Amino acid sequence: MLLYEKKKNTLTVRLSGELDHSVAAAIRAEVDELILDPRIRRLVFDLNDLEFMDSSGIGLIIGRYKLMSRRGGTVAVACRNGRVDQIFEMAGLYQLVERLA
Repeated sequence: MLLYEKKKNTLTVRLSGELDHSVAAAIRAEVDELILDPRIRRLVFDLNDLEFMDSSGIGLIIGRYKLMSRRGGTVAVACRNGRVDQIFEMAGLYQLVERLA
């Protein structure tokens, strides 16, 4: 469900499957542990293989955005899934996080 890669100051988190209330807390804890590294200035969520996301996923993204913003970092999202992309649009998340092609 979660794979990650650190390159220089960027942490890329790849999520697949479903991001809902049943897994959001575990993912949140793992991502928070990874971004404790002070060298991480950019967090990229790769959601290209995500099949479903509910409001728990929105909360996960907003919470990580707040954490990264407090330390001068940024958050970006890559998403090819039309349904998940639409959730981001409707929730206004692209006003907070960068949208990657």
